[in-house]
Amino acid sequence: MFNASDVQGNILRGYRKPRVRHLILEVADASEARAWCGAIVSGSGDSPQVTTQAPWESKPASCFNIGITFQGLRALGVSAESLATFPTEFVEGMPARAIKLGDVGESAPDRWPAPFDKPQAIHLIASIYADDAAELDRLQNRALRRGAFKLLGKRDGFNFNGDYVHFGYRDNISQQRFAEVHDPDNYPDAQPMAPLGTVLLGYPNNFEGLFWRVPTPKALGLNGTFNAFRVLEQDVAGFENYLTVSAKYLLSHPQVDELLPPGDEAKIGAALSREGALREIVAAQMCGRWRNGVPLALSPDTPEHPEPPNKFDYDAASGCPFGAHIRRTNPRGGQIVQRVANHSRRLIRRGMPYGPPYDPANPNTAGQERGLLGNFIGASLGAQFEAMCCDWVNVGLQDPRVTGSNDPLIGANEPETSWFDLLLKSGAAIRLRGLPRFVQTRGGAYTFLPSISAIRYLGSLGK
Repeated sequence: MFNASDVQGNILRGYRKPRVRHLILEVADASEARAWCGAIVSGSGDSPQVTTQAPWESKPASCFNIGITFQGLRALGVSAESLATFPTEFVEGMPARAIKLGDVGESAPDRWPAPFDKPQAIHLIASIYADDAAELDRLQNRALRRGAFKLLGKRDGFNFNGDYVHFGYRDNISQQRFAEVHDPDNYPDAQPMAPLGTVLLGYPNNFEGLFWRVPTPKALGLNGTFNAFRVLEQDVAGFENYLTVSAKYLLSHPQVDELLPPGDEAKIGAALSREGALREIVAAQMCGRWRNGVPLALSPDTPEHPEPPNKFDYDAASGCPFGAHIRRTNPRGGQIVQRVANHSRRLIRRGMPYGPPYDPANPNTAGQERGLLGNFIGASLGAQFEAMCCDWVNVGLQDPRVTGSNDPLIGANEPETSWFDLLLKSGAAIRLRGLPRFVQTRGGAYTFLPSISAIRYLGSLGK
């Protein structure tokens, strides 16, 4: 039976806090680290308490959660027999899976800065969510007071403009919902409710009769899940420049009037020039949503639409390109080659921007890295996160019309070979070429998000 108080928070329900700090830690003293694990779930002492999925009476000022790498479990004293029951991709770690993830070239692990340049030393990622920086500092001091860990580094993120991210799109729109957690009658989404086993170990998933293996002992594996923590640098100046280059190319294209009928510029945005309107059409088709979040599947001609932003699906008449970002990463109920995989690769996505907001007046300011601190959570790193990255994002195996191309926003594109097809109302396409890579990986780790019982179990090892 599902017990919400045994599941870490921010998995099935987001916190909606404006700030986050991820502490990247190495076990310095195994005995103290185990004692710390016991303390963060005991409800006593000065250590921050792990936030659970249990309903809140009132929203707390801060939330605290942990993820542990394979090397971290070993450092805490988990037995070899137990470690052998964890899946291969988690055991090998994110750097070893780089080719499958598209982490090549500038995104390759040997280009990652500290502390991600020494992945074997990364044992635990502790995440603090708060309303202000002072609260982040306070909880960091409490979390590190025991001396159980060495702080290898930290990454801060903050919502600088509500739900909008650096590329200018509204985010935090679409997430899985679970009948055991959410109200099915208040669910404005065309997708079915997800079974708990999509995310949590020990429950049924979308594959009939198939359960993901729960690591042993049960006290360690049950109610846990896996997370791909990613530091993703975003080239906002390069993206905006590509929109301009594409719009200028389209202005003289013989089919441009089918893409944007003359006089329809005002439907795209008030006072937009024809070039400006074409820039926004390219941005919308690359993503699959207008920048305000309205999906092209509901409204291909204008970003104004009254329906909820998730009450749609993909059919033969959909106005969303087959290669658009949201359609590649979540094909919903649309027809794809790997039909059985439609809903099986859905992930919980928790992310927050880092770095200063992009300023169009100073687009080339040196030394201002910006991007996304992303958490991609699912019961199977291999069948969900890795399969999505490889098969859908960077190969396009879900539809023969996009096979051989990469995701236009997050794919491992090279200008010499990349392409993206803009969809016209007739069903024909205008092919754009020369897409650079807009997102580079700057670090990451595969972590196990243990249940509250599992954290308590880890604290008991060696006693």
